[in-house]
Order: sequence, then structure tokens, then C-alpha cells
Amino acid sequence: MRAVVLYFQIHQPYRLRRYSVFDRTACYFDDAGNARIMRRVADKCYRPALQRLLEAAEAHAGGFKFAFSVTGTALSQFQEHAPEVTDLLRRLLDSGHAEVLGETSHHSLASLHSPEEFADQVSLHAAMLHAVLGQRARVFRNTELIYGNALADTLRGGTRYSGCLAEGVDRVLRGRAEGAVYRARAAPPVAAAPGIGLLLRCSRLSDDVAFRFSRKDWEHWPLAPDTFAGWIAESPGPLCNLFMDMETFGEHQWAETGILDFLSALPAAVLARKDCAFVTPSEALAVYPPGDEYDCPHTTSWADTERDASAWCGNAMQRGALGALYALELPLKRSLAEARRAGDDRAIASASSALEDWRRLTTSDHYYYMSTKHSSDGAVHAYFSPYDSPYDAYINAMNVLDDLGRRVGDAEPAPLPTRVR
Repeated sequence: MRAVVLYFQIHQPYRLRRYSVFDRTACYFDDAGNARIMRRVADKCYRPALQRLLEAAEAHAGGFKFAFSVTGTALSQFQEHAPEVTDLLRRLLDSGHAEVLGETSHHSLASLHSPEEFADQVSLHAAMLHAVLGQRARVFRNTELIYGNALADTLRGGTRYSGCLAEGVDRVLRGRAEGAVYRARAAPPVAAAPGIGLLLRCSRLSDDVAFRFSRKDWEHWPLAPDTFAGWIAESPGPLCNLFMDMETFGEHQWAETGILDFLSALPAAVLARKDCAFVTPSEALAVYPPGDEYDCPHTTSWADTERDASAWCGNAMQRGALGALYALELPLKRSLAEARRAGDDRAIASASSALEDWRRLTTSDHYYYMSTKHSSDGAVHAYFSPYDSPYDAYINAMNVLDDLGRRVGDAEPAPLPTRVR
């Protein structure tokens, strides 16, 4: 029996407005643009895709199940600009056909830069899921499937998650199949702690839908649901883990390509094969106990051909911007703590606002836009970026970070780079 784990990432950042060297205002984000984008993507993607998933789940009487994660930045914008999407997410979860996963609240790179902030954002996201969707996640997925042994140790040592999603990377698998539950490497002193099960993305099949579906030069275009179901059934291992962006369905690939019809037809095509069944990530981890160890000493992700963190910190601009960003963490948190100790409501509101602005700046997208990669990876980065060039993205972010540093007014951390035009 082949167990199919279908997972969708739902994310939208708070995009920055064009912030010049002369600006002196704390209004960093493009509120009108973000509202417009959220409503557009809700119309083209989220509502139709989620509605089709709900219809498929109801049609198959529990036979069709899937999982999704929704970032805190997306969920906040749904509530403000597209509340009907939040309603659909609740209906899916209440139906018992879907499972929501835990992650960082602001889709950040905190796991690579700040253990304290990572823990804070994981807690903030968990609280938001419970407050808005009435759910508690049991399985974790880090931003952009960023993973490494250190993340497993963190999850094992201080959270309640029993499993995690990751990319199936050839250099770590070393010839083994992606379609099995792996055991995260446990290093002393936590070797005796409960194990973390890993579900690894089947990259080829996932990318057949996420990237190749609408390519007319692809030898398998147009891809039929029955054909894809056959590939799933033939994939090695007891599991077939299909992980992709929800925005694949109607936004990255428009409805005119047939992608939404493919999504509607896929559950029936898979279930028509007697050797296939859909399971959620937590069900997969319960049925298939962790087997081989997945020793991943270096950071991996599902991004770009390298499948590492270079999409966000591969060049000097990215590393400089991230250094400036995380240099502000302690001053901002210290300012808020001091305001709370003083009981100064006005200072508390100001410091809380500054910290939330900073957390929105931790979102990985801002640093993705700064990538200077070429070839196919560079084209993907350029497709998602609202800037004319990576340098423009860097300039804009650094001007915002400089102003945020001025607001916190703490000279102890490492100085920010000189403001640039």
C-alpha cells in the first residue's frame, strides 16, 4: 500500500513600500499593495483551490486527506482582506479531512540566526493557530523546509512536535528512497530523548506539478491525473510525500492551464488505484515508525538547485542585511521589557509596534529578493520579486532597517551599514 502525504504551504509576506533615504516615518509596509495582492490571490487561488479540496474531501467520505501550513503573516492578512479564506480553512479542519502544521509565525530564518527568536515565533504561531483556527499542530515544518540536525535537536528539546517535514536531498539520502519515515539524528545530550520522525519531500513528483505542469516543452505535457497517479503508485518506498505551494493552483499557474481541474481530479485518480491511500503527516508518522537515520549536518531546504540556504544568504548583500536585522533583536526586546517593567502603556505600545515591524522584516521573502543567482534559479527569484534588481531590494530593506535602528536608539549592538540610496 502506498500512502500519499499531500501538503500545501500557504504564505504571503508583508511587502515593503519603496522607502527612500529621506523617509522618516515608521510606515514601512505597502498596505494598499498588500491588500490588493491578497484579494487577487484569494480570488485566483486560495478560494477556488480550497473549495475544490473541500469538495473532493466530502466526495470521498474521508478517503481524501491532506495537510497545509499557513503562516501568521498570511493568516493576519486573510482576516483583514479575505476572511472567506479563513472560513474555508476552518471548514476543512473541522471536517477532519485536513491537518494544519506548525511553523514560525513570520516565515522567518530565525532557526539559522536566533534560537530565542525561533522559539518565540514558534510559540506565537501556535497561539495564533489555536485562537483563529481552533487547532494545535502536532507536526512541524520550518520556513521553506529549512532543516538540519540542529533543528531536530531544538524540536526534540523544547517543543511538543513529534515530526518534521524536510526536503529529500540526494547528498544526504545517499541512494536511499525519499518515500520512508526517517529518524532525525540525535546528538548528546538529547540522544535519549523521544525521536523526531522526518517526512521527506519527493522532489521530482512534487516539482512535476509545482513547476513543470504548464510547460508545453515538457515531454509529459499535458499531464493527466491518471498518469500522475500511476507515477505515485510506482514511487519507491511506502510513502509518497508531495509538498508544494498552495499558490501553485491558480496563481503561479493560472486556471487556464488546467491546474485547478487537475487538483479536483487527482484524489479520484489516486484512490481508484487499490494500492494507494491518502494520509496526513501525523497519521504517516503514527503508522510508519522512524527507520534509518537522516544525518543532516548542513542546512537544507526545498529552494533552488542547491537545496540549501543560499537562496536567502548566499551573497554579501543578503548576509549584510541579515546581520543588520538580527543586530536589532536584543535592543528591541530590551526596550519592550523595560517599558513593561515601568508600566508605561504608551512606551509598551511603541516598543510592541517596533518589535512587530522587526518581525515582519524577518520574513524570508525580503532576502530572497536580494539573490543574485543566474539561470533557472535566477529567473524564479526575479519572478517573485517586486523590485527591479536584487540591489534595489537590498537598498530598500537597508533603509528600513536603518530607520528601525534609529527608533530603538541603542548604540550597543554592532552598527548598521551606512544608509544607502
